[in-house]
Amino acid sequence: MEAVLTAAVGLLDEAGESALTFRALAARLGTGVGSIYWYVASKDELYDRATDHVLGAVLATVEGLPDSDDPIDDLRGMAVTLFDAIVDRPWLATYFMRNTDVQENSLRLYEKLGQQTLRLDLTPRQRFHAVSAIVGVVVGTAADLGQEPPEEVLDGTVGRDEFLGRYARAWRALDPEEFPFVHEIVDEFDGHEDKDQFLAGLELTLAGLRLQAGVPPAL
Repeated sequence: MEAVLTAAVGLLDEAGESALTFRALAARLGTGVGSIYWYVASKDELYDRATDHVLGAVLATVEGLPDSDDPIDDLRGMAVTLFDAIVDRPWLATYFMRNTDVQENSLRLYEKLGQQTLRLDLTPRQRFHAVSAIVGVVVGTAADLGQEPPEEVLDGTVGRDEFLGRYARAWRALDPEEFPFVHEIVDEFDGHEDKDQFLAGLELTLAGLRLQAGVPPAL
């Protein structure tokens, strides 16, 4: 099973979900397609197990993070760790926690996040919503940022900053009375760092959780 999942993850990393077929996996392993069915019953199970295989390493990293006196700071560290993993492997976002009967590591990651909320004065519903919001910010933003860039950026014809600059110039040319917000933020958009955008969204979420739980900012 270890060899099957390692090969499956390799195919997903190289060319995304479309590359992972039983035929391609069998060719990578140097075996027949029928032998793959000894380990997984379907392509969906293969995706779920490949996701959980990768998340095992993410879980190990999260478990190795030092604890602090501030559970919200600890949530931040866990969230950033998961975000970095999904940005590196955008296909993870599609299958994260899709089937927790198979994905034990996904469920354990969810549990680790949730345990931090047990250190806060919240109701069960507030805890559920808090972890759901954090996972939504992490997975949603990472999936968005992990989308394959345009071909001209991939092949190096156009740099990322130049590509963003095209949109910035077009936005600056818009009527400021019709698009006052776009004009207000266009300089921030032009050349922005994607991870900064994620961290800002995460901080907004965690700040709301801190207020709800009545926890003062860590010194």
